[in-house]
Formats: sequence, structure tokens, C-alpha cells
Amino acid sequence: MLKAALRNLLAHKARQFMTILAVCLGVAFVSGTLVFADSTAAAHRAAASKNFAGIAVTVTSRTPAPGAEPEQRDGVLDDALARKLAQVPGVAAVRPNVDGVATMNAADGTPLRVTMGANLAAAHLPGADGKDDRYPLIEGRAPTSSGELAVDRAAAEAGHLSIGDEVTLAVDGPVMTKRLVGIVTTTDTRVTAGGTLALFDRATAQRLFASPGHYTSIDISATPGTDQFTLASRITDALPADRAEATTGTAQAAQQAIHVDTLTRGFAKVPMVFAGVSLFIGSFLIVNTFTMLVARRTREIALLRAIGASRRQVSRSVLLEALLVGLVASAAGFVLGLAIASLLPEALSTGASTLPEGPLVIGARSVLAALAVGVGVTVLAAWLPARRAAKVAPVEAMRTAGQPPATPRTRTRGLAGLALLALGAGWLVSLTGAEDASEENLRDAMIGCALLAAALIVLAPLLAAPVIRLTGRLTGRFGVTGRLATRNALRDPRRTAATAATLMISTALVAGLSVIGHSTGQALDQQAAAGLDADYVVSTRTTMSGIDPAAVRQVAATAGVRTTSAVTDSTIVTGGHVRTIAGVDPDTVTDVMRLDFASGSLRDLGPGRVAVSRTLARDHGLTAGAELTLGMGRNREPKQYTVVGVYKDNPIAGDALGVRDEVADNSYFPHTVQRVLVRTDGRAVSRTTERLLRTAVGNNPLLKVQNRQQLVDEAAGTLADLLNIMYGMLAIGAVISALGIVNTLAMSVAERTREIGALRALGMDRSHVRRMIRLEAVTVAAFGTLLGLAGGLFAAWAVGSLAAGAIDRYTLVLPWGTLLLVCLISLATGVAAAAVPARRAAALSPLTAVAHT
Repeated sequence: MLKAALRNLLAHKARQFMTILAVCLGVAFVSGTLVFADSTAAAHRAAASKNFAGIAVTVTSRTPAPGAEPEQRDGVLDDALARKLAQVPGVAAVRPNVDGVATMNAADGTPLRVTMGANLAAAHLPGADGKDDRYPLIEGRAPTSSGELAVDRAAAEAGHLSIGDEVTLAVDGPVMTKRLVGIVTTTDTRVTAGGTLALFDRATAQRLFASPGHYTSIDISATPGTDQFTLASRITDALPADRAEATTGTAQAAQQAIHVDTLTRGFAKVPMVFAGVSLFIGSFLIVNTFTMLVARRTREIALLRAIGASRRQVSRSVLLEALLVGLVASAAGFVLGLAIASLLPEALSTGASTLPEGPLVIGARSVLAALAVGVGVTVLAAWLPARRAAKVAPVEAMRTAGQPPATPRTRTRGLAGLALLALGAGWLVSLTGAEDASEENLRDAMIGCALLAAALIVLAPLLAAPVIRLTGRLTGRFGVTGRLATRNALRDPRRTAATAATLMISTALVAGLSVIGHSTGQALDQQAAAGLDADYVVSTRTTMSGIDPAAVRQVAATAGVRTTSAVTDSTIVTGGHVRTIAGVDPDTVTDVMRLDFASGSLRDLGPGRVAVSRTLARDHGLTAGAELTLGMGRNREPKQYTVVGVYKDNPIAGDALGVRDEVADNSYFPHTVQRVLVRTDGRAVSRTTERLLRTAVGNNPLLKVQNRQQLVDEAAGTLADLLNIMYGMLAIGAVISALGIVNTLAMSVAERTREIGALRALGMDRSHVRRMIRLEAVTVAAFGTLLGLAGGLFAAWAVGSLAAGAIDRYTLVLPWGTLLLVCLISLATGVAAAAVPARRAAALSPLTAVAHT
């Protein structure tokens, strides 16, 4: 049986090649992603270790306790402590540091490579030779006064900055302008992973990030033979009690590697999505291929049974073929995965995020995953065909080659399919009453979609006849070739359905996601327009900073500005949940924020009073005049507030509205403003007005000036990523579907050799034979596309109710352009897949084909 399995595999190597290629794609994405992740992690660790090479211990100040005395709040890391630590046994050298965060503008005034936690700032501290080995200069000189600045090379190139340029930047408040005098290099992985580095002179850095004469950290190198942990213990004994702490360089390198890995971890998710789609869709191709091979070899298998082979031996021979196919696919996929892993860093690196360089790391995890995925998926998919092969009776050996197979019973399949359809559709319909996208509801939606997909797969052979007869009215316009193509597709509904299943699943995924994405985008657009009367919003890029009060006044004084309303954003805790609250001025907010009150109003808003959104009111059973217990901002102590009104959900307002002075007093950043809503005189959005507003805030890189459309685009940013993933899944589905159609048509042409020869003998020329095969492929593709569209649109309608609960104005909107594109790509897949089988069929000689047995 082993020899038989090997001979069968070699005899059908062309058809198995399609299966190997489909599995190979999935394995390549899995192994490539794992190798990429391991290689990137190793590169991060190596780069971080290089950053801390020579640093045995780093000393930092402890955070002072609340209510500490003023002298205790001042840092203890000064020159005196540095000299003291230099005398500790085992210390080779001491280097004080002043580090912080600074965000810069590019030469055109736009923020430069803004990355959370990676826009670094430091002091340039030259040694006795006048050089700073940590930040080597490659152009210009080091900053020596408060008006000078040096930046890293990557930031200078990305921002088109040159020596002598005026650079605007901000630390945590007002914008500053400094002259660029030097460009340096750095190996800090936080910078090379997409951040920036700004260097100041010692005094300026101390004033900005510490206090005059103090440092933020002190790096210590050890003498040869001194252990890091031993030296850290000695340094700890020399530090002021509870005022500073020592950390080994090894621990710091590990922490920095983890930090950078967190920033870049999302890069591995998209390839994994593609891998899952490839393997899921490819499994249908595997099932179809082995099913066709088993059907083709019915007499052969029956003969093996007749000469003594047991059912178990037959089943094992088919599974052995699958195992060999899986091994070959895993090996090929792993090699292709290495190519993917080598290309991913370049593909995923952008001007804002650069992955570290390093060799490929091939670990046991990647190899085992490739084998497990490739072999596991192939063997599992071949299990059903193997069982079917084991059921072939020895008497089948007497069946003639031209005798058609017995028609399978469809009653059991029909009942099972209808049961799954009713269960899946009912499950999804039950979600239409859900009002939120909770984790439980999302899980139920996934279960419902899976049941619906299973129902379509089970029912597809039964639906093939009516659907293909319907599409046959179109193909019938091509005359005899069109009618023959329809009949050929109907000859074996199970095979047609299995071939179309791959295209059906990919079409359903793309159609459903595109409808939900398009509808959500439209809803966000309408919601932003409905909830905001302001023409512009000036806001902070991070929660760690606020808008300078002087900038708020300058915005209000800008030409063309009619109304400004400052907003302080904070949080409240009520019912054990954290919610958002916006502190507003009741006299101006109604001119820039569109609030639709279901009850009450803002007229009575003041200290001890809040207005709440409809969602918050529903969760707590609130109406105007009710009492609500909540803790606000940093003051989490519960306090009674009177509800003055309930408004329809508004993303600009958030969960609750309070008077700005009270919210600002209790904010984590007291007396700060996070947003300024601006309404202009002419209500016209123009680049001139936007430029004036940016000028009013000093082109501060920590601030954003956005019009309503830009706010919508920002909110829909994740939708754009979703659409890109969606089109990637469509491409993968189209490729694997094409392989399946090629396989099926090639098998069909081989089975119908005599039939095609007879048609040629009766006068059908080569072009008509090619057209017949192409129309058959288009018929199969159209069948899969129609089922996929029906399932995807139904699931999008049902699952859309979850989005409707989260987005007030969500309604189902069909993206006709995208759906048309999906249909065209699916049909084009059928045409492309038919090219080789059609050419082979047309090349058959009539006499040779008629004589074929």
C-alpha cells in the first residue's frame, strides 16, 4: 500500500501541485511571520544590548510620595552624588544624563515622526576630548546655548532639516524655536524604530527635564571582573535612602527591548490573518482534489479491495498521500516563508517606523509550526475523502469506465443543511436586538457566521442546479457552447459546489466586511457632522499635555474666528466603570457642539451638576433631575451630582458634560485645556484659515488643527486598514480559487476526453472548445460568487446591529462599487483559471480522443 500511495502521488503530481501550492501559501505566511517575529525580537534585544554596552548600573530618582516636602521633591542626582558614586569600589566611570521627551516639527511645519514614548530628548554631554560617545556628531557641532539644538540623522532626513534651520519643538507646553547646529547618530532602538532625538546643552536640558544642577539618571560602568549585580548592591548602599534606586544594565536592555517590541508588535498580525485565510480556503481545495482523485480511482481502489486490501489499508493509503503532500508543502512553504520574513522588514518599515536590522532567526517554533500547519491541515482535509475511499466495494471493479457514478442521496444533506441554515440565521437574527458590541455579542456573531458558512457549504451541492440553471440563461446566449458549459457544470453538482466553495468563502468575507466598513464610515461621517457645529478642532496629540492658555486666547483672536469654546477632558467613575467627561462653558458650547437633548438642557449646568449621554442614562436608569454618584478625575471620592439633562450620544461630547472649571480642578492635569472648538465667520473650511490657526498656536507639534472631514478620516483610520486586509483576503481567495478551478477543469477534461473528441469529430472547432471550457469555469465562479454575496450580505445586515448599538447613526449602506469589483474579480478568476485546461482540451486530436478508454 505504501508503494501504491507513492505511485499514485507521482502519477497525479500535476494535480497535487495545485494542492501543494495552496497549502504552501498558508505555511509560508505562518512560518514567515514567526521567523520575522523571532528575528525582530532578537534584533531588538541586540540593539538594546548595544545601547547599554558598557553600562553596568543606572541610578534614577524615586517618585516622591504625595505630600512630600519641597526639598524631597527635588532630585538627588547631582554632581555631588556623581562624584560620590565614582568612589564606590568597582566603578570605572560615571556619566550623568538628562533625558526627556520633545516633539519636533519638520521643515514644512508639520509634526515630525510623532511616536508615543519615542520622541526622545537628552543633553549632549561631551567628555574631556570634547566628544559625546553616546551621540557621535556627523555634521555641525554640539549645542552650547539655550537657543541651539542637535537632532539625529534619520529625523533630519525625514524632516528635511539642515544645519542653520530654525526648528520648532515642544516639550509639554508652549512651543519653542531653536537653531539646528548639529546632526548626530544613535543606536537607541526607540529612535531607530521610528522615533526622534533632540539634543540640548546641559543647562537647557536640566531646566526642561529636571531642575538646575540635577540629572534624570546616572550611568555607571564597572571595572573588569566586577559583576553587575554586585556593583548594583554597592551602589544601592551609597544612595540616599528611599530617594534613588539602582538598576543593572542588563535589566534596562531587556526593558527597552520589550518597549520597542510593543511598539512594533502589530506588524506580525496582518500576515497571520492572511495565513489563516489561506489555510481555511485552501482546505476546501484539498478536500476537492482528494475527492476527485478517489472518484477517478474507484475501479483501482475496488480492485485493491478485491485482491485483499482492507478498508483501513485503503484509508491509510489516501492519508499517506496527504501526509506526503503536506510534507512537501511544508518544506516549500517554509522556504517561501523565509523569503517573506526577509522582505517584511523593508515592506513594513516606513518613514515613521523603521524595524531594526539583523539576521534571520530560525527557531524550533517556526519549523515545528510549518510542519504542524502544513501536514495537519492537509491530513485533516483528506480525512473525509479517505473515509469515502474505504467504503468502495470490491464489486466496483466491474463497473465500466463510462458508467456514471451512483447519484448520492441528498435527503440527509438537505436536512442537515437546512438545520444549520436555520440555526445560523436564527442566531444572527437574534443579534439584531442587541444594542452594544460587547465581547459576548461579538462572540455570538462569530458563531452565527460560522454556522451560516457551514450551512452554505452543506447546501451548495443542492443549490448548484437551480442557481446554475439561472445563470445558464446568460451563458446560453453563446449558443451550443454555452448550453454545453451549463450541462457540464450540472453533471456533478457536488464537485461544482466543492470547487466554488473557496470562492464562496472569500467572497462572503470580503462582501460582509466591505458592507460593515462602508456603513460604519458613512455613520461616522454623519455622526461627526451631526454632533459638531464647529468648523475646526484644536486638540492635543497626547493626554500628557494641555493647550497653553495663551494659545487659546490667540485662537480666539484669529481673523475669521467667530466663536471658540475650550474643553477640558477627564474621566469619571460610576457603577464600577470608567467613563469620559468633557468640561465645557455652557454659554459657548451650544454654538460649536450640536446637542440633541431627550430631556432637560444645559441651562442649569454648573458645579455639582452634569448632563449625561443617552447610553449612560440607560445604563443607570437616569432622567433629568435624577441623582448620580460618581468620582471625577484624580479625585475618585464618590460625590452626588444632579443630572440636568440627557442628550443623544455624541462622540464630541462623550459620556457626560460638566462645567469646565469643576472638571479642570479635578483633572489629572489641573487647569488644562485639551480641546478648543472653533467656529468661523464664513463657515468655510480653507487652507488659509487652517494655516492661521496653526500660526495662532505657534505651530506647536503637540497640537492638531483639524476640520470636520479630517476628524472623520482620523476616526475611520482603522477602517482603511480593515479595507486593505479585506482586499488582501480577496486576492488570496482568488488565487486559491483559481487553483481549485484549474484542478477541477483539468480533471474534467481528462474524464471527458472521448466526449470532447466526439464534439470535434462532429464539427466543433478548437475555439469553440476553448469557449466551452471557459464558460464552464465562469459558471462555477458565478455560482460561488452569488452564494458568497448572499451569505456575506445577510451576515453584514445581522452583525451590523452591533455597530448600530455603538454608533448612533449606523444604517446599512451597500458599497455598490466594491461589490461590483468583487464580482468582476471573481469572474475574472474563472476566466484566468480556465486558460490552461481550455488550451489542453482544444489541443486534443479527434481520432485520439475518440479512441481513448
